[in-house]
Amino acid sequence: MLSGEVLAGTPLALGAAAAFGASSVLQFRASHRTPSQPAGRPALLLHLVRQREWRWSVVLAAGAFGLQVAALSLIPLILVQPLLITGLLWYVLLYSLAERTRPDLRTMLEAVLCLVALSAFLLIARPAVGQGQGLNSFSSALLLGVAVAGAVSLCLVAAVGLGPKWRPLPLALAAGVCYGVTAGLVSSLAFHYNGSPLSVFGQWQTYALVVLGPFGVLLSQNAYQAGPLGAPALATIIVADPLVSLGVGLLWLDERVKTGPWEIAGQILALATLAGAVFLLAQRAPHLDQGTAD
Repeated sequence: MLSGEVLAGTPLALGAAAAFGASSVLQFRASHRTPSQPAGRPALLLHLVRQREWRWSVVLAAGAFGLQVAALSLIPLILVQPLLITGLLWYVLLYSLAERTRPDLRTMLEAVLCLVALSAFLLIARPAVGQGQGLNSFSSALLLGVAVAGAVSLCLVAAVGLGPKWRPLPLALAAGVCYGVTAGLVSSLAFHYNGSPLSVFGQWQTYALVVLGPFGVLLSQNAYQAGPLGAPALATIIVADPLVSLGVGLLWLDERVKTGPWEIAGQILALATLAGAVFLLAQRAPHLDQGTAD
């Protein structure tokens, strides 16, 4: 039987996914109207902020983040983040609506496969909230920081060595890592909130969010700008984000999923199916650069 928190938190997470999908469409379009910048350079954001389309995308992203935080205050991180995968469905549908085109049958079947795989994972895993105390110790926080820095650095090195066609993917993977850890930090902060907004300013997670959140946004804009693989770049972010969040939730926030042999096998199969369906759907999504390049 579903709890009241799940019934309240799930629509919030789905609303966040819809807003993220709409924001991504606007961001991808705007990024292809700005001068190219090296990965990680804040100058790109200075160019983007001059575009009205990108400013509206920030409003949508801020609203999505607010809904995500509200959802994380009610239900486990490893339940919220997989639901955000539905943002790619909104990406495809909203762009089709804007262009007054209808998604073809294959696109709709792949969208249904995404939802079926996601539902299967959630039903098998049955995520449960933990105590959220795993990031309170210095050693745990340091281990998470080293893991993030190492993963992002490897992605940036890979991006430098790849050609324009594939460069967006490691940049998108780095952005997905940042987003997944950011969600974990937000979930961790929820355990320290005592009713006063000032209570979170005494926690290191708040200051890590100030750095990691904008850096993830910057990397996602670099991924959108780096080449023509707009939708696959978004798919990489959307898949990496919940997978990283799943790891943070299990390793640092004491969240739990079913761990019987059949349950683990079912979860792996559902996640693999979900990842494949997302990438198939991304390949069918419109390549916006073809219609928005100057």
